[in-house]
Amino acid sequence: MRFEIMKKGLLTFLQKGLSARQFRRLAILDLLRGAAAGKEVPHRLAGRLEALARLVPSAVVTRLGSHADGLTETEAAGKRELTGLNEVGHEKPMRWFTHLWLCYRNPFNVLLTLLTVISWLTEDMKATVVIGSMVVISTLLRFVQEKRSNSAADKLKEMVSNTATVLRRDMAQEIAQEARQYFGVQLHPQAARRVEVPIRLLVPGDIVLLSAGDMIPADVRLLAAKDLFVAQAALTGESLPVEKFCEAGPCPDGNPLELGNLCFMGTNVVSGTATAIVIATGSDTYFGALAERVTTQDRTPTQFQAGVNKVSWLLIRFMFVMTPLVLFINGFTKGDWVEAALFALSIAVGLTPEMLPMIVTSTLAKGAVILSRKKVIVKRLDAIQNFGAMDVLCTDKTGTLTRDRIVLERHTDAFGAVSDEVLDMAYLNSCYQTGLKNLLDVAVLEHADLHQKLDAAGNFRKVDEIPFDFSRRRMSVVVSEHDDRHLLICKGALEEVLSVCSHVRHGETTGVLDQALLARIRTVTAGLNQEGLRVVAVATRALPAARDTYGVADESGLTLVGYIAFLDPAKESTAPALAALKANGIEVKVLTGDNERVTLKVCRDVGLAIRGVLVGTDIDAMSDARLAVAAENATVFARLSPMQKERLVRVLRGNGHVVGFMGDGINDAPALRAADIGISVDSAVDIAREAADIILLEKSLMVLDQGVIEGRKTFANMLKYIKMTASSNFGNVFSVLVASAFIPFLPMLPLHLLVQNLLYDVSQVAIPFDNVDEDSLRQPQKWNPDELGRFMLFFGPISSVFDISTYALMWFVFGANTAAQQTLFQSGWFVEGLLSQTLIVHMIRTRKLPFIQSRAAWPLLAMTAVIISIGIFLPMGPLAGYFKLQALPLSYFPWLIATLLAYMALTQTMKGFYARRYGWQ
Repeated sequence: MRFEIMKKGLLTFLQKGLSARQFRRLAILDLLRGAAAGKEVPHRLAGRLEALARLVPSAVVTRLGSHADGLTETEAAGKRELTGLNEVGHEKPMRWFTHLWLCYRNPFNVLLTLLTVISWLTEDMKATVVIGSMVVISTLLRFVQEKRSNSAADKLKEMVSNTATVLRRDMAQEIAQEARQYFGVQLHPQAARRVEVPIRLLVPGDIVLLSAGDMIPADVRLLAAKDLFVAQAALTGESLPVEKFCEAGPCPDGNPLELGNLCFMGTNVVSGTATAIVIATGSDTYFGALAERVTTQDRTPTQFQAGVNKVSWLLIRFMFVMTPLVLFINGFTKGDWVEAALFALSIAVGLTPEMLPMIVTSTLAKGAVILSRKKVIVKRLDAIQNFGAMDVLCTDKTGTLTRDRIVLERHTDAFGAVSDEVLDMAYLNSCYQTGLKNLLDVAVLEHADLHQKLDAAGNFRKVDEIPFDFSRRRMSVVVSEHDDRHLLICKGALEEVLSVCSHVRHGETTGVLDQALLARIRTVTAGLNQEGLRVVAVATRALPAARDTYGVADESGLTLVGYIAFLDPAKESTAPALAALKANGIEVKVLTGDNERVTLKVCRDVGLAIRGVLVGTDIDAMSDARLAVAAENATVFARLSPMQKERLVRVLRGNGHVVGFMGDGINDAPALRAADIGISVDSAVDIAREAADIILLEKSLMVLDQGVIEGRKTFANMLKYIKMTASSNFGNVFSVLVASAFIPFLPMLPLHLLVQNLLYDVSQVAIPFDNVDEDSLRQPQKWNPDELGRFMLFFGPISSVFDISTYALMWFVFGANTAAQQTLFQSGWFVEGLLSQTLIVHMIRTRKLPFIQSRAAWPLLAMTAVIISIGIFLPMGPLAGYFKLQALPLSYFPWLIATLLAYMALTQTMKGFYARRYGWQ
């Protein structure tokens, strides 16, 4: 039972790709703990993992046929031929016939196929051909569009695919090894190169280098590790990172995930560094072994897919109600039950929006391609819907509001005087730390006095380091000068560093850090913050050279030596971008780990209106209910931890907002997963890019605003088809019911209904290429399937009014009121019905006056003209007899034009009333 529960949960994780986003959202992580016990994984795999874990690093390298300095390109290619790509089973492209079957397998096509079989059994070959053509056209169009969509999506994903840093030996190294082995000749080739390789190209035996922010690209055995902490939540459900070591050891309780020297595909590095050797790739990994046991399940639909399915089943239920009514009314009034049954089946076909899957797929694909031209890469097509619906954007400060080009502006002592000693200490800290070097470290290392500092660093030897984490918000290195003493240098956020300081240095003197000095320090740093400078505190502690290993406990009793202050000025493009986002109905909230003073200065510089400020400590003190209110009323959230960011995103979503989160760091990953739409950049750390739905090729709010507009266009075009189909089908069936009750013959033959429906559906193929009014793009567009019923009731009966007027026209004006004249009657309604259905596309596609105030794109205009021409040609041309139609008198066409103009006028009036009362989306 436990494994069955795990399978359902893991399925969603696997079939959405390696991102844990949907997986976390469905709260399935803790269900995986049962699977992580190791007993659910094949014993052979668990045994192999344990055997490799027991070996010393050199023995692991030998067993895998590798070398301490990595594989050559030739060796890697050879191994890849044997093992295949580093992809789990669900990621491999499906066979063409499987894809074709999936394109066919939807409720509409199954229903139409059933109707085709019934028509064939009743020997109605024309209906069989027409309905069958609908199935074939719908399936093939969807197959071709999805094939193109998948190809486009794959190309886009390649632009942001994750890579791993591996060691590669040159051929010269291989030759040198053989020369030494066989001829005793000593050659000196160059050292191994560090190469960025796409994760899918990794092979067993590859030596990979890991650091903070990296995804674990395969199952690996650690060869060397320094303060390595790995987040395994995607596999175990444990929220806290696990420390890993390179030492050999047994397998606790037979659970491979608890092996301290193994890391697994799908997890990520939180802090520290490591060198590891790949021991398994693709389906041979722990992750892949679980994947093979669940990939036969069905996918869990996303919120957008669930909405489309809801609309589909609404129309199907409507069909199941209306079709029997049409059957019995016509059967009892006409007496011909066979003809009535065929007519009812045709009504069922007319109510089936068989083009819906194709329209949705092609619209999303076209939107993704257009977004890519605007430097926005869509990793998941369904994310476009959330992109267009987003009404709150949470973003970090650095690099988004600012230039992302931090410079070291000042280095001062604790009381604001320039101090070179502080710069020396900061440089040593940044130089010797081996974790992820952030922009602050880069700014220190690139300072103007770099060469002088390099000389100073040469006098020191690194002893140990205490890595950065987001709870302490500081990191330390321990260095030794001439091996006579050890010096711990701590650098980090002001409050966190002050919390471990007991003394403060001023010039050559050192005093106790009392309340008076503390107040003075805060005054000095507040002044720096007011200037827009980000302040990082630097503290030291002298230690005896008695040991080589240090931990967090040693960060105590420090002496504050001063600060380094950084400047990251606001971007010129930020102010207009924020104004554009506001104009488009998106509220921007700033979530940052920086302090509130610096953040407020930047916000003022870019013109962001501040309604309130919350800091991390305030948030921790609030219940979810209080935070929900406070989050609505605040604009800036400062001094946040990763979990606080995630909590804020969840609270805003709970308030009914569609929340986007934009971030690029390790600390942003939880919030990216929690948001409705995660947005990152191509330069982000691996885990941030993996968690995101949208990747920006340029870290700019202006690019994001353009992407949002394109997302709204895409979503608007999908809604057009759904609205048009639903309202048009509802009106047609209502017209048929009226005609069936009062006219002594069928108002239209089954063949006419089928041909009309086929032509109408073909005219909709151009909708993905249509224009969208500017007014429709100003506000977020939320998916609300329940509103569809109201829209149907408003606009469906309008077409029925003019259908009934056409009945009266043909009956009273043209004398088509007997069974002998029914072909004329049917021809008149066929033309009016097709033209009004085709023109309703242009009426409902816009709130404005169509053709004048708002013009459709040329593909839709061209398709409309073609279908109208075919609709008139069928009764007026040589094919009329084949389709059981007849030529209409020329006097019919002025009446037709008047009817269509009146139809458009009434629809326009109803649009105004509907928009004023309910809004127009």
